[in-house]
Amino acid sequence: MTREAIYAAIPHRPPMLLVDEIVSQTEETIVCRKTFTADEYFFQGHYPEFPLVPGVILCEATMQCGAVMLSKFAAEGKGVPVATRLSDVKLKKMIRPGDTIEMEVKLVERMADAFFMTGKATCDGKVAVRFDFACTMAPTPGE
Repeated sequence: MTREAIYAAIPHRPPMLLVDEIVSQTEETIVCRKTFTADEYFFQGHYPEFPLVPGVILCEATMQCGAVMLSKFAAEGKGVPVATRLSDVKLKKMIRPGDTIEMEVKLVERMADAFFMTGKATCDGKVAVRFDFACTMAPTPGE
């Protein structure tokens, strides 16, 4: 999927767009990639002497991957995906400038406009983060 297609799928934009590429996608799973460059804004303060991707950014990148998967529901006029819950977050590997993560999200259950998913990001075959999360479709202004 091209960058333009990602822009069409989700409302996120640089510097908060954390999906570079869609690797594969089905109705209930999606795999995306993100490469962290040395000029990412958060490395200025996290940490100047030892740049490290914050765990919350790893979670956000993975949830954006899920947002791309759910974009078909937004296309139906039901708003934008908004995170409502994260649980069982496990951070297992440090991610540094130059690292590429592969994010995998699976849709576990849908109840009306509530979506329950599992997410995982790996780097070089090792798990960096895994967690469960939920989101809903929030109406955008004017809806």
